[in-house]
Amino acid sequence: MNPPSRDNEELIPHGRETIAIEQGGVDEVSVVPWTAMFPRKVARKMGITRKWATLIVVLAGLFTTSSTITVLVVSLQTIADDLHSSVNVLNWSITGPMLAFGVVGPAYGKIGDLYGHKKVYVYGLAFAGLFAFATVFAWNAPSMVFFRLMSAVAGSATGPAAMAYINRLFEPHERVRPMGLWSFTTAGAPVLGVVLGGPLVDHIGWRMIFIIQTPLLLGAAVVAWFLLPQTSRMKNVKFDVWGSVTLGLGATLFLLAINRGHTWGWTSPAILVTFVASILSFYWFVRVEQAAEAPLLPLSWLRNANLILPMVIQMLINFAYMGGFIVIPQMLENGLHMKASHIGLLVIARPLTFSLTAPLASFFTMRAGERISGVLGATGVIASMVLLSTIRGGSADMIVIIGLGLSGIGFGIAGPALSALVSNNAPEDSIGVAGAMQQLLSQMGAVLGSTVMISIHEMTLGNGAENKILPSYGYALWSGAFTSVIAMLLAFKLTSTDRSVVEVSS
Repeated sequence: MNPPSRDNEELIPHGRETIAIEQGGVDEVSVVPWTAMFPRKVARKMGITRKWATLIVVLAGLFTTSSTITVLVVSLQTIADDLHSSVNVLNWSITGPMLAFGVVGPAYGKIGDLYGHKKVYVYGLAFAGLFAFATVFAWNAPSMVFFRLMSAVAGSATGPAAMAYINRLFEPHERVRPMGLWSFTTAGAPVLGVVLGGPLVDHIGWRMIFIIQTPLLLGAAVVAWFLLPQTSRMKNVKFDVWGSVTLGLGATLFLLAINRGHTWGWTSPAILVTFVASILSFYWFVRVEQAAEAPLLPLSWLRNANLILPMVIQMLINFAYMGGFIVIPQMLENGLHMKASHIGLLVIARPLTFSLTAPLASFFTMRAGERISGVLGATGVIASMVLLSTIRGGSADMIVIIGLGLSGIGFGIAGPALSALVSNNAPEDSIGVAGAMQQLLSQMGAVLGSTVMISIHEMTLGNGAENKILPSYGYALWSGAFTSVIAMLLAFKLTSTDRSVVEVSS
């Protein structure tokens, strides 16, 4: 018997759960790769199907990388004091990873489509773990920011890879439920990181967080290497290097200008030059994509409303969702003078309602369609922003809880539906790229929301009079309501996935 080929790997083709095993000749015995047996055994022991076991493995790694992006938000002053720096400098340990998670994603998505998402996912986890370990030994603020940035650059590979596995394991009519879990992981993990970050830093210190994260990431990489099947790969296709460079440069410069605009001055030469450079980079990106043999972002996608609109809608909703995520704790602390423990109990209402709504909303979406879910989800976020903007001295805790809860419910309804619509309309050979582009726009919405809301608060605060603090935060939240209204109007233009054939056949 001839030895099995080294490439004798289990493959997941597009859209269905199938094992592709090389067959020998008539006198040979077909060989099942020994690594392919592990997912089946795990699935049988847990009483779940194999594709759901694979999904759990993929999302576990994604959660581990996403949750630590924001785990230091409420403890920046403590870390700044420890590293003899300032909060303004340490802010880059939060903003930098958020930018990296979105900007680098499209390149990882394309690499995964070309060479298989398993290797991209595993190597991303492994290098994220190595840089998390390096963070433990950060000796000053710049080194800490650099290690956090590099960890996020590596860890951002898990986002598009996770979506690619969902699209290859589940049929279009099945994707809403797994997308609910994907949305919870990508949007819920950073929020949970904030909720848990303060107590963790207070009790074990910020360096210990990364000591704990390191074996989790490296262990997840090992588990993924043995449990995950390989995805099918495209051959004889070139990677769009210049497309990746120009898109990444343009997005980074644009978000940098937005992030630093208020600090450096919106009309300062540095900000104006950065804005102009970002526009030129985006223009260069379009020209590159027009001539590319295998474009990173096929420009034909822009004419597919059911592909591009869900991405834009999610970006606009995430503007409000993540902007509020940054503003509300500050509003409660600086405006209502609440203690950190009190704030922690209140803000957990949003990730809690999101985690409950996202999986359950899939049943509603499968009945009502992605269009209705998008409209209702955006409406919930609008109501949340409006209600929270009315908070004044003496407002009851229940107003805060309801406002945050509406935000979690709204995003929990809209997020999985929009992600599923992108998956169902993306070309099968570019699913990883579609997931990465959605991740990029979502992260741009998050950074824009947090930056713009803080800028509006600072600009409307005036001389810092006590009676202006809460209204200034209210104005900031109204900007989130405005973007969510645009998202709601765009959602009316969506066309829901046709599930009538599936329902008839079932």
